[in-house]
Amino acid sequence: MATTTPVPPSRKLKVACAGLGRMGQRHANNFLTNVPRAELVAVFTPAPHEIKWASQNLAPLGVAVYDDYDKMLEHESLEAVVIATVTAVHAEQALKAIAKDLHVLSEKPISISDAISQQVIDAAAKKPHLKLMCGFMRRFDSSYRDVKNKIDEGLIGKPIIYYGQTGDKRDPSGFFVQYAQFSGGIFVDCTIHDIDLALWYFGEDVKVKSISASGVAAIEPDLTLHKDVDNAVGTVEFHSGQIATFYATRMMAAGQEDQTWICGTNGKLTVNMAPAINHVTIHDSYGVRREIPQTFFERFQPGFAVEANEFTKAILDDLPVPIDPRGAVHAVKIANALQESVISGKKIYYDENENRIE
Repeated sequence: MATTTPVPPSRKLKVACAGLGRMGQRHANNFLTNVPRAELVAVFTPAPHEIKWASQNLAPLGVAVYDDYDKMLEHESLEAVVIATVTAVHAEQALKAIAKDLHVLSEKPISISDAISQQVIDAAAKKPHLKLMCGFMRRFDSSYRDVKNKIDEGLIGKPIIYYGQTGDKRDPSGFFVQYAQFSGGIFVDCTIHDIDLALWYFGEDVKVKSISASGVAAIEPDLTLHKDVDNAVGTVEFHSGQIATFYATRMMAAGQEDQTWICGTNGKLTVNMAPAINHVTIHDSYGVRREIPQTFFERFQPGFAVEANEFTKAILDDLPVPIDPRGAVHAVKIANALQESVISGKKIYYDENENRIE
């Protein structure tokens, strides 16, 4: 089970992956091929088409395939679980894994409720030998890490303004309308990554002063049935005098466009303001252009691999996880308030201890 002292590099962490949708498949393949110190031993999914995929792609490699989560947790020698199921069951499955004395890497958010997220963190805190981490994988992207290092070095002075955009390529299948029933809304599902970065760059202890948001269901009007939109802009003011602005959209035509800039008292840093797969420029009858990533996974694949390796290293070498899970509670609290504001049209205020002012 969980270790309390470093172990020889030859020992591999036994990992299982729960959920085999688009995100779960990436995690499963990562631990299968890109994490030398880990071994994928089991997966779980209740979906027949995902079971078929696992039977064809994972079972021949010795990975056990389960359609029952509880049975997967009983898999012999299992030590850690990666939770990549639908958001609505993240917390329940994390609590079950912790009860079984298993380490947990949960996809964001741990729960769409900050109170329930805190319950998971409290359960893990009662077992300090266990590692609990929320998958804010942008913190493992080399560009965002470089920004953090430069801020810490004082390169741009005190960071004052943060702008973050998460732009998904338009999906005409209607997937996001169905997913909106479980996702918590566009701010919880998409912007939470940008919220986490803003908290990371501004300082984990910053206190919210006010939150406001507006949005529109421009291409998927049925999203309003689930109190959601496909384009939203939100602003968070902090008592420290810092401001974060977020833009989330699901209607990018060219591909995935995730952009960030942060302005400080002595300079400015930007990330991916001109999205591109590589440095190749195409000159043809359509003009001069660059190709850009088509999906979130394509843009951040290296970050996912680093995340998986550092989670594994934290367990095997008994090191702190690189992301304090308490930050996940703060991020989802802000995301939920943004979602509330975009629906109500009202600005939300907080005192200096971040207690809401009604």
